[in-house]
Amino acid sequence: MSDILIVDDEKDIRELISDILRDEGYQTRMAANSDQAVAELNSQEPALMVLDIWLKDSKMDGIDILKQVKRNNPDVPVVIISGHGNIEIAVAAIKQGAYDFIEKPFNIDQLLVVIRRAMETSRLRRENADLKKGDSRPGEMLGNSASFKRLRDQLDKVAKSNGRVMLTGEPGVGKELAARYVHAQSPRVRAPFITVPCATIEPDHMEEVLFGRETPDRGIEPGLLELAHGGVVYFDEVADMPLGTQPKILRVLTEQQFTRSGGTDKVRVDLRVISSTNRDLAVEIASGRFRQELYDRLNVVPVAVPSLSERREDIPMLAEHFIEQFHVAQALPLRELPEETAAALQTMTWPGNIRQLRNIIERVLILGEDTGPIQPSELETQGGGGSNGEVLALGPQITSLALREARELFEREYLLTQINRFGGNISRTAQFVGMERSALHRKLKSLGVVGGVRVEDEMTGK
Repeated sequence: MSDILIVDDEKDIRELISDILRDEGYQTRMAANSDQAVAELNSQEPALMVLDIWLKDSKMDGIDILKQVKRNNPDVPVVIISGHGNIEIAVAAIKQGAYDFIEKPFNIDQLLVVIRRAMETSRLRRENADLKKGDSRPGEMLGNSASFKRLRDQLDKVAKSNGRVMLTGEPGVGKELAARYVHAQSPRVRAPFITVPCATIEPDHMEEVLFGRETPDRGIEPGLLELAHGGVVYFDEVADMPLGTQPKILRVLTEQQFTRSGGTDKVRVDLRVISSTNRDLAVEIASGRFRQELYDRLNVVPVAVPSLSERREDIPMLAEHFIEQFHVAQALPLRELPEETAAALQTMTWPGNIRQLRNIIERVLILGEDTGPIQPSELETQGGGGSNGEVLALGPQITSLALREARELFEREYLLTQINRFGGNISRTAQFVGMERSALHRKLKSLGVVGGVRVEDEMTGK
């Protein structure tokens, strides 16, 4: 639900508004009268309604439609527009629950400011409604690799405390999933989990989104921090938080209270804070883009989330999980993942990590021509590999070598790939390639690769 319903009896006006909003990346629908407006509302609830107060040749005017929307679709913000605007109409619309009022002819910049704020309000209302329904989306973490088990052990320990956690890792590794896992295992599990997407909120709107606002017409509109009271607030990609907002967040962490925009009363909150970043915050601090004091407050318990390349052993399990997930959610085919296809996935490069794996599985299921087992050849068109040595090609590097040297090069690349696939576990690698563990150790030593890779042994666990 992300579209905007535009209701206006003047075709030129509604198409103009639609074109402006589409240029800004919004999806739109249009209605010329009250019957069409009601039909569109009944077919699918929009994220926002832009509503003309005077509708020619309609059974209901804008105020009547507004009343119906507030009764049947209370979470949909309504922006009223009118060519006959005056303060009485504006007050009447606001009293009936309108989000804001714009007079024709309107200024495009003013329109966009109101639309952006209303869409943010819509998102907050939906998230709050989900919280009231108990939809906290607890994190489900899957994996058996050594690096994953170390991560889960760390998260289990920090979940029991109230300490602030800083999750670091590449894009797509599952930092938000880790944050939700901490929330789900903590004493605050029944309280809200509120995400602050620092990279997507407009900087000049950030403080209003975080702290909320108070106005005479609309009263109190709580922000994300207030919605998170008693639970967890998760600062996603905290390095993108505007520099001017950072000292105010620091003050909230210190005092556990703040003032809404336009208000005077102090709002007290009980929050646990989890943050994440894919950047080196030491570099951000040195460049003046992030405050050292805020970093010190947030980085009480640092936890590094491993990349998918560090947990290749988990790839088949994750892929099968996504296949089942897409089958349930989108009715896509429930296809088998054969061992050779799983092995192909494990040898690919994953700059996009788990998010990339999920996208590839979805594309394979959508574009696949049958419902049989997924073949390795289907992965070749999915953009998952081919640039970092995961496929050994007969190029000049190998064709210019003597057979013995070429064989050594192949063996070195092959064994390194298999060791990475099994997370550095020599015993499992030896079993897969058909060698004794001691023989594999000798082979690695002869190829000169033992010193360049961290290996683990099942018996020692080191």
